[in-house]
Amino acid sequence: MPAGQAGFAVAAVAGAAAVDLDEVVALAGGRLVARKGWDGVDPLVDRVPADGMLLVDARGVGAGPLATGIDRIGAAVEARGLALVVAFDRAAIDPIAAALLGYDAALLCEPTREEMIAALAVAGQRPALARGATRESEAERLRRLNEEVARIAAVLAKLAGTGPDDADAVGDRRRDYAGGPDTADPISHDPQAIRRVIRARRMRDSFFPAGLFEDPAWDMLLDLHAAELEGLKVSVSSLCIAAAVAPTTALRWITRMTDLGLLQRKPDPADRRRAFLAMSGQARTGMRNYFAAVARAGLPVA
Repeated sequence: MPAGQAGFAVAAVAGAAAVDLDEVVALAGGRLVARKGWDGVDPLVDRVPADGMLLVDARGVGAGPLATGIDRIGAAVEARGLALVVAFDRAAIDPIAAALLGYDAALLCEPTREEMIAALAVAGQRPALARGATRESEAERLRRLNEEVARIAAVLAKLAGTGPDDADAVGDRRRDYAGGPDTADPISHDPQAIRRVIRARRMRDSFFPAGLFEDPAWDMLLDLHAAELEGLKVSVSSLCIAAAVAPTTALRWITRMTDLGLLQRKPDPADRRRAFLAMSGQARTGMRNYFAAVARAGLPVA
C-alpha cells in the first residue's frame, strides 16, 4: 500500500484456524482494525466504521456457532448497511445463503487466497477499482457478468411479453404467435424431457475442455422448471450443483438473477438455516413461451 494511504477499514469474524487475515486485507488495500472469534460477533460489528466493511471467515466453524453467529451478522449488516465478504465451506452453502443472500455480500465458497483478496478489494474500494491489476480483472469480470445476466433477463422478459413493472401480470397478454405454450410445447409440461435436455448439456463436458460450455443461468432455470413440474423444492446448494460451475460463481448468478426478478427466495418453514429458490412469474412465463417458440419453429431445446 502506498505511503500515506490508510486503506479501508476491515473488521473480521474468524475461527481460530483462520490465518493470514492481516496480510490478505493489506494486499487488498485495507487495514484490519479488529478481529473476533465467533463468540464475539456483537461487539465486533459495533466497532466497524461507517465506511468500513466486515470480513467473515466461516471455514471450519461448527454448525452450532455458525448458525448463531451468522444470524447476528445478518441482522447487524442489515441495520448498518455494511459491505460484507464471507468465506465458507461447501457444506455451509445453505445456512450462509439463508441468512445472507440478498445483502451487499460477496459469498465465497472455499475461496483461494487470490479470490479473497479480489473480493475484499472490490467491496472496499468500489470507487477506485482500477488501482491494481487484480482489482481491474475482477471489475471487468463482474461487468461482463452483469451484462450477460441483464441480456438473459431481457430475452426472458421479451418472450413473456412483460416489463420490469408488470413481471407477473401475464395472464391476458396477447401472444405474437398462434396457439400458445399449452398446445405447442409439450416439453414445457414434461419434466423428464427437460431432464434429458440437462443431461445432454452435461454430456458435452465429456468431450470438450472443462468450462467451455458454462451457462449457469440457463442451467439453473432448466433445473428449477423441471423441479417445479415434479413438485420438488430446490435448495440453494442443490441449485449451485445444477449450475455446473464453481459454487462462488453460482452464488453470484443467483444473487444477480434474484435482483433482476427472475428468482424468488422462500424460507424453509421447517429449518431456518435453509432457503429454497423458485422461478418468479416472469421467469416461469418466459420459459414456457420459449419452449413454445422453439417447438413451433421445429427446433430442439438447447
